[in-house]
Amino acid sequence: MKLVTFKTINNITYAGVVREERVLPLNYPTLLELLQDPEGMEKARQMLRSNEQGLPLREVRLLTPIPNPPTLRDFYAFEQHVAAARAKRGVGMIPEWYEIPTFYFSNTSEIYGHGEPVPYPVGSKELDIELEIACVIGREGKDIPVEQAADYIAGYTIMNDWSARDLQRLDMKLNLGPGKGKDFATSLGPWLVTPDELATRRTGSGASERYDMTMLARVDGKEISRGNFNQIYYSFPQMIAHASRNARLRPGDVLGSGTVGTGCLLEIGTEVHPWFQPGETIELEIDGIGVLRNTIV
Repeated sequence: MKLVTFKTINNITYAGVVREERVLPLNYPTLLELLQDPEGMEKARQMLRSNEQGLPLREVRLLTPIPNPPTLRDFYAFEQHVAAARAKRGVGMIPEWYEIPTFYFSNTSEIYGHGEPVPYPVGSKELDIELEIACVIGREGKDIPVEQAADYIAGYTIMNDWSARDLQRLDMKLNLGPGKGKDFATSLGPWLVTPDELATRRTGSGASERYDMTMLARVDGKEISRGNFNQIYYSFPQMIAHASRNARLRPGDVLGSGTVGTGCLLEIGTEVHPWFQPGETIELEIDGIGVLRNTIV
């Protein structure tokens, strides 16, 4: 299933399920409330099987699938990106990176959906993107065994971890995380795709679950990045198991993968494209999910 949070022309917000080019409204204000209901996913499947006609997708405005998620963790799970970004700074790989799938907590108040304009961060001159895939937690759990962790995934969406690199460099000198270099914007969308929808792309199972899904980024229609989800070093089950150690995960929690190899200017260099500017439109596309589009304003 493809699940959305959307707004009608009458300015009413609903969760919905997509069937072809139409969206069928569900009796929840957003997908977060649907996921918090133990019967929510089954109700969505029943709606998908119904004779309801719904609304044309072109007549509604898609919002971020999970507005105001309870938490947003962003991991650092693609080895190629980590190695290349560190090489740009003249340093090698940290051995400890191979011991745990590390993450930082980001800001849940500045989440943008498909088609929403993203404000340029005040005080920065080096705006970058990060091409990521994210999973959304579907049920509560704590100390989740890695062998069971895939069962906690409600679905996948595209994530753009917008980054102000000049602010981030200052943040990181203080050894306490990205801070203001990251908290001004995260884009998620266009919808949440359930794992069963992606079953033919799955290349592993259990703790090794991965998917063969091309990931690419475009600016004003020009491709600047291409990678694949199956290149990830740490799987989402491994990330979930680590995130849930001594901590409760809840429905709607978002876990970002970190940047796929070549998925940002920091890695590929501003020779490929200068730091992003207001007026430019960024498209992130992942096979099996769709396209997440935002214009910088």
